[in-house]
Order: sequence, then structure tokens, then C-alpha cells
Amino acid sequence: MPDEIRLTPDARWTYVSDQVMGGESEGGARIETVDGQPVLRLTGDVSTANRGGFLQTRITLDNPPPEGAQGVTLKVRGNGEGYFVHLRTTGTVLPWQYYQAPFPTTADWTELRIPFSAFEPSGNMLRDAIVPESIRSLGIVAYGREHQADISVMWAGFY
Repeated sequence: MPDEIRLTPDARWTYVSDQVMGGESEGGARIETVDGQPVLRLTGDVSTANRGGFLQTRITLDNPPPEGAQGVTLKVRGNGEGYFVHLRTTGTVLPWQYYQAPFPTTADWTELRIPFSAFEPSGNMLRDAIVPESIRSLGIVAYGREHQADISVMWAGFY
């Protein structure tokens, strides 16, 4: 098994919402300092109005996960809502294609490991199972229902 690969908050994380397709969710992502460490924070109001329903912050990977990677690892805290990791691959060509896995949050920092087998394709045009070497981006997403998003990410990566 490879060593853990960690993506720390930096300027390469970008924010996108359902407003790119006419949705009405409003929010943002920013880097804050918590106990001397940079933390990525995604906040806002997720609205399903006008066929919307997501806020996302994501990073395009310089390189795919190393051969033998088994899943995604995160250190997060949040407002008790459930969130998602979205992975895009060389096979997710259309903007609405991704692989998704849910994860919970609490008010305390929690380290999570989500195996690749927990990721589901967003549609039937994608492979059933993700090919780790094809992963090109990782997103943290508030998705699918009306709610207040507030999630902080100390790091994300692969194990």
C-alpha cells in the first residue's frame, strides 16, 4: 500500500455552484487559518430551486493517485450535515459526470478513509468501478437537498 498522499489547502482549490447551470445555491470557499494551519472552508445555502442543488470546492490533480491507492482520506469537521466526495476521471467527460461517496461530519476534527469501492458513478454511461489511476480531480460537495453548508477540510488525499 502506498503512503498517504495529502492535498493541503492552497490557491489551487476552486469553487463552483449550481449557478453555472441556472441554480440558486449561494456560497463560497476560502482558506482560513485555524490553530496556525490553513483550512479550506466551504459554506453557503444549498437550494434545489430551478433544478439546482450543489456547492463544491475542488482541486485538479497534478498526478493521479499512485498505483495501489485504495481510497480517499480526509480530515474534516462540519455542522453535522452529510457531504460528498466527488472524483472525476479521464472517463468523466461531461460536466455532470462524477463518482460520488457520502461522508458525515461532526463539530470535531475527524479523519476519514473512504475506499474507492464506496464511490458510485453518477450515471450509467460510466464504469461501475473507479480506476484509481484515471482520477483527475477531487471535490468536496454539499449536494442534493436544501440545507446550510459549513464544512472545513484540513487535508484531503489518498491512501
